Parts: sequence; C-alpha cells; structure tokens
Amino acid sequence: MKNLTLLCVTLLVTTTFTFAQKRKFGKIKKEELQETSYAKDSLANACYLYKKRETNFVFNEQKFTFELVTKVHEIIKIYNNDGFDHATVTINYYDPETGSSDEEVHNIKAYTYNLENDKVKKEKLSSKNVFKDQANKFWANKKFTMPNVNEGSIIEYSYTIISPYWDIRDLDFQYDIPIKELFYSTEIPEYYNFSKQNKGYYFITPQEETLNRSISWTNKTRTTGNISSTSYDNEKVNHTSKHTVYYQKDIPALRDNEPYMSSINNYRGGVKYELSSTRFPNSNLKQYSSTWESVSKTIFENSSFGQELKYSNYFKDDLETILQGKTTYQQKLITILEFAKSKVKWNGYSGKYTNKGVRKAYKEGTGNVAEINLMLVSMLREAGFTANPVLLSTRDNGIPFFPTLEGFNYVIAAVHAEGAGYILMDATEQYSSPNNLPLRDLNWDGRMIADDGRSKAISLAPQKYSEENNSLSISIDGDYHVNGLLRRKMDGLKAFSYRSKNNKTKEEELIQKLENRFHVEINNFRVGNKKIPYKAFTQMIQFESDDMIEVINGKMYINPLFFFSTTVNPFKTEERIFPVDYGTPWKEKNQISIKIPEGYKIESIPETFGIGLPENLGLYKFLIKANNNSISIKTEEIINSSIISPKYYGDLKNFYAELVSKQKKKIVLTKI
Repeated sequence: MKNLTLLCVTLLVTTTFTFAQKRKFGKIKKEELQETSYAKDSLANACYLYKKRETNFVFNEQKFTFELVTKVHEIIKIYNNDGFDHATVTINYYDPETGSSDEEVHNIKAYTYNLENDKVKKEKLSSKNVFKDQANKFWANKKFTMPNVNEGSIIEYSYTIISPYWDIRDLDFQYDIPIKELFYSTEIPEYYNFSKQNKGYYFITPQEETLNRSISWTNKTRTTGNISSTSYDNEKVNHTSKHTVYYQKDIPALRDNEPYMSSINNYRGGVKYELSSTRFPNSNLKQYSSTWESVSKTIFENSSFGQELKYSNYFKDDLETILQGKTTYQQKLITILEFAKSKVKWNGYSGKYTNKGVRKAYKEGTGNVAEINLMLVSMLREAGFTANPVLLSTRDNGIPFFPTLEGFNYVIAAVHAEGAGYILMDATEQYSSPNNLPLRDLNWDGRMIADDGRSKAISLAPQKYSEENNSLSISIDGDYHVNGLLRRKMDGLKAFSYRSKNNKTKEEELIQKLENRFHVEINNFRVGNKKIPYKAFTQMIQFESDDMIEVINGKMYINPLFFFSTTVNPFKTEERIFPVDYGTPWKEKNQISIKIPEGYKIESIPETFGIGLPENLGLYKFLIKANNNSISIKTEEIINSSIISPKYYGDLKNFYAELVSKQKKKIVLTKI
C-alpha cells in the first residue's frame, strides 16, 4: 500500500521587494485612536488603516492536491456614526447545498479598540456572535458585528478561507472609504497559468519574483507474505512559484454617489485573475478560458447548460396546444414568450447554469434564470425558430473584457429576426417583451452560443429609444386656481420599468404619491395597457391646484413647464472618470397648452432656445408661442447613446447647467 505523507514545503525566507514591514495583528497605535478625521479626505466617515490579503496555493497531503488559502487582515478606523456600517463584517464563501465540495472559513479573530482615560482598551469578539447565513443555494456567509463600537473606535479582524477551487478572487484596490496602506500578495505554482486583467481606473504596479519551491514526501509500502515488511522511499518534486505583491499607500475612495452608472465596482481599481490553463507533472496541458471560443465551449458542454437545451418532451404537448391558430411569426413568438413567463416564475436566482434542471422547474413552476431562459430557447427551437442562448454579465456583476468563465452570470434568449439581426428575450420578468429587456441585462455585449458551441459577440444595447410623451392642458381662473389634464404615454424601457415598479401598488397609493409630488388634487385617474407589455403604457390624470401660480403685486408668474421642469443639475462633481450609463437611448417630449384667464394679458414669456451635445450625443429644444388667449410650449429632450464617454462629462454637465438656468425663466401675466 502506498501512503503519501508530506514532509516539508520550502518557505519564503527573503525577498527583494521594497515596501514597509507587514503590520502585526494587535499593534494599534494610540495616535490612530486620537484621529478625528482623515486628513486627505474630509468626507470619509471611516478608512482602512491597513488592508492585507495573501493568497497562496498550499499542498494538501491527504488529498494530494493544492488548495487555495487566502488570509485576510484588516484594520478600520471609524470616524463618525455614518461609519458604523463598517463594523458589521460579512465573509462570503462557496457552500452549496448539494454534495459539491465547499470552502471553509477558519481562524476568525476580531477586536474593537477604544481610547479610555488616555489608554488603549480592547474588547474581543466572542465566537458566539459569529453567525452563519445561507445566502442562497450556493453561497453562505459568516457574519459578525464588532462589539462596543463608538465614534473614534478602531476595529481589527483576520480570518482564513480554504478553498478546493483554483479561483483567485478579484483583488480590489478601491472601496467607498479610503485606504491608508494596502498589501496584497499571491503566490502561484508553475503548474497554474492565470491571465490577469486590470479593472477600473486606479492601478498599482505589481512587484514580481520567481521563487524556488519543493515538495517532499515519503512513500510507505507494506508487503505481506511469510514475513511482513514496510519500506520507505523519500521523493521530492522541485518547482517554481511566481510571487506577486501589490503595495500602495493613500488610496482614494471611489464612492457610489454619481447618477447613471451600472455598478461602481466596474470602475474601482483592481485586478481580475482567470485560470487559463494547468499543466501538472506527467500530464497534458489543460486549457480553460484562454479564448472566447474555449469559454463558450466549456459552458456549452456543461451538463447544466448544453444538455438542458436538448430536452423538449416535457413541454411538447403544451406547446402544441398554445400555438393552435397562431400562424404569423409575431403571434408565435409572443405566445411562446408569454407562456414561458407564466409557466415558470423566477425564484430570484441568477446564473448561467441550471440548478434543478428545466424539466423539474417546469413541473414545479419556479426556476432560476438559466432554467427559465434555456427552456425558452428550447421552446422556440421546437416551434421552428432559429434560437440560441446568449451569455451576459449583469450590470452589478461587471463587464467581462477578457475571456472568462466567471464573468458571465446570466443567460437570455436570442432569435434570428425575419429580416436581419436578432430579437433578444428574457422570460424572467412579467413585463418584458421582445427586445425590451430588464435594465440589469443591458451591459455592453453578450456572447451568443450556437448549438455546436461556437460563439459570437452580440450587442445588448437597445435598438429603440425609451420614450415618454406628455400632453398637458392648463386653465387658470381669476382666483389663480388651476385645472389641468395630463395625458402620458410611455414605451420601451420606460414603460417596462414603470409597470414593474408600480403595478403592484394600489391605485389610491399611486394617486397619493402623485398628489404629494406635484402638489395637486387628482379628481380623475385612468391607466391604459397596464399589464400589456406589447403596447404603450398610458395615463390620464385630471387635477386641480391652488399652488401652481405665484402672484406678486397682482402679476402672475407661471413656470411654463410646471412639473416637467429640470430644477437641479444631476451632475455635480467637477470631473468623472467613468461613463455616464443610461442603459438605453431615450426621448422625452412635452406639449403644454396654457389658457390665459380673462382680464389678463401676456407681459413676457421666455425665449425659444436649443442646446446640443457634441458628436450628436443629445439635444434639448424649447419652443414657445403666444396667441391672444393661450400659450403653447413644446419641449424635446433626446439622448442618442446609452453610454456617454467620460471625455464628454464636462459637456453633459454644462448642458444641464444651461438647461436648469433657462428653465428658471417664468411666464408673466399682468392685468389688462
């Protein structure tokens, strides 16, 4: 019998890297507790005094394989009450409910430090206050809140994650609070080849060196016969490892306080690691994700993806029934999409792979994203459509700039259109429709996978504008009382978002919100196409108000746009290093008619004007005309691109500054 016992692994003794000594646990400085604010960022409510992460491949002698061991040590200074959120720590780790191997969290150690009577006092986190929470069927977390946290406290904790998976988590350099000192290191044996991709807009130049390593073990062999004996044979394998260190001081925060962005994590600096290949001694090279083709093929060949597309018997009879009498391309397409949406409800879990499988999801009536949309693809194919799945990364998951398995976390359906191009569909949402996807899906490009595993990039950007059209009629009596009629029409993502947000709200609650928002009293409220995603959503609102006219010295001052005015510039920062991401191109048109009350005449009205953005990115038009007893206003605001580059941020900010300034000008009526 052969028994492999690890004797030793050579350790790093010296290094040529130049950076400060690693900070030891428990070494808190009195001066740090005395700090009342962060000198380089007055807005910081907390900061990382020290943030360390070391990731190494460690040989497990029982399993005779490498495991990934990540050690974390963090020290956080709390400046004020708004920083208390950082005193609650969540450690995510892979812990599937199925029989798969899980990750383990060990050696949690945590203290809170306060300054009392000019002395450093510390309080230990009790292990009884560390709780496990099963976040979903695949991921769990260890969660704890630090004890006795006050303004000025420092918290310190460390822990270790041991993983059987060779998946190095992203190295994130930026957070919503600044970092005084960051130390990250990885050590990767020569058997593993990782591709590395910088992300965001903050970079740290790594320091790298190659280390000589060795693993030694003893083979124990026992023989039986007339005389039993045991022999030992020492063996040793030499290999090299690449040691990489990222070290930096005074890293600025990048906060999530800007409008129109996908996920702030897309823009915070960091490095993504992706396993591209392995080659172990006496073994062949194994490729993982070096090209988009290999990524697509790997995903397609997974039994929880490609195999699921082959099943159709479970829905065949139902599909035949619902398609009876449906003869046109559009009728069949919509019928299948609506049937998929109603038959299997989304359970809230994303993912590119099925969990329980399409057949079980169909039977039980609930499923994850993959189960619903792979089922949709199968139904479309069965009905004669040329349909394929499209892998994508949702907006909160980041943008996969390089070939990656982990970058994709979602799948939708694509159908070849009758003419040219593709129709994209997502059956997880009740109010989605062909080429009108949830905002979470609208994240640059996806990868459409054909039935043979080949793939191609496909744009997820909407091809049609999200539109809102408003028609407002206003009449004013001699007592400055306003009666109005508003007709609204929304289409595209605007209508989808409105239905998803408001359709479950009671009508009286919606009316109350509108009355509070517009300072009116609503007398009549009607909605059209409330639950029909294939038609424009409409509203009719009849209202009255005593708060819409300003009277000074007998003159009426009227805001010509009423509740359609832009009163605040949404863009406030001096510069922006990441794009403005609207998700979709959009248009808003307003047509307003104001009836002048008897006994009044027009003294002045604002000027007609127009504002444009460079490169045809957008425009705004304001047209106003006065007749004998009425005033008509038309406005049009258009943004022609879903994403606007940061180089045009200054133009966009100035665009809205001018818009706000122009819209402050009032219509003035005076008595005859």
